[in-house]
Amino acid sequence: MNIQIFGSSKSFDTKKAERWFKERRIKYQYIDVPSKGLSPREYQSVKQKVGFSALVNTKCRAYEDLFMAYITPDAQEEKLLEHPELFMTPIVRNGKEATVGYCPDVWANWE
Repeated sequence: MNIQIFGSSKSFDTKKAERWFKERRIKYQYIDVPSKGLSPREYQSVKQKVGFSALVNTKCRAYEDLFMAYITPDAQEEKLLEHPELFMTPIVRNGKEATVGYCPDVWANWE
């Protein structure tokens, strides 16, 4: 199992996801999304699994500041990669599998 948690230190769901994996002694790699972001390949892999709309945090301040609701889908993807604070967290990957948010039921099936 090769778990990656893309999260934010301010996100409670990210902290819950980290705790879930720690309690089960499952090793994971943590990537801070606001500072590092996702690489284009990682982004495509996750988007293919969960869809674009699941990746965008519509409740964050940057969503409104960047007028995400009013621009074309192609421009939205570009803005999402430029401004990683728009990602919904945590994004948990296990190889080609991926989830967005706190999903312990799905993670339990990965074991």
